[in-house]
Amino acid sequence: MSFYARFIKKGTAAPWRRPFRIRRTRWERDESMRVGVLALQGDVSEHARMLTELGSQTVLVKRRPQLEGLQGLVIPGGESTTIGKLMREYNLLLPIRAMAQAGMPVFGTCAGLIVLAKEIEGASEAHLGLMDIGVNRNSFGRQRESFETDLEIFEIGTDLFPAVFIRAPHVTWVGDGVRVLAHYQDRVVAVRENNLLGLSFHPELTGDARLHQYFLSMVKESVKVFEG
Repeated sequence: MSFYARFIKKGTAAPWRRPFRIRRTRWERDESMRVGVLALQGDVSEHARMLTELGSQTVLVKRRPQLEGLQGLVIPGGESTTIGKLMREYNLLLPIRAMAQAGMPVFGTCAGLIVLAKEIEGASEAHLGLMDIGVNRNSFGRQRESFETDLEIFEIGTDLFPAVFIRAPHVTWVGDGVRVLAHYQDRVVAVRENNLLGLSFHPELTGDARLHQYFLSMVKESVKVFEG
């Protein structure tokens, strides 16, 4: 069962629970890419499925040895406090931080965006603290206020992207090196800083693979640089 299935009332269907048919742009599969999904808590299976459908070798990361050989990492949505606590408990925080600082691409969605941020409103400390942004947790309300909307994200093309917001954060400020990729109303909801990609929403729940393709293109470029 998906982590988010428990937020759907019995006998009802969430608007994003349409049949899972991956939508992608033209894409050249590269099965040599080895990408991890942090699998401590949260919406792990949907990310893993989408990455696998796009051709990557997908590793579910629960322990430190599973970081070995990764070329990219996804930090999924869930509960950021729990994810941060478990990263510390399983000694994953420092090695992931070091790998990202060395250039490994990291993709954080919803709670994953919070885990990446340097500043979390109302929290005494950050988790990874890698991305030069501040975030406001649960900015869009609790799970009963969850919604789907179409966003303009020109980095991935001109077609609108169906974005699912569940207890979502938003970015309150960005540093000089951070590019804003999308807004919802007056709030920043997608950002990139070099090898770091962060979203307030859940791209893995819609079947639209374009943002995962975008992240895998970041991984490809990173591998070229290191092999270059």
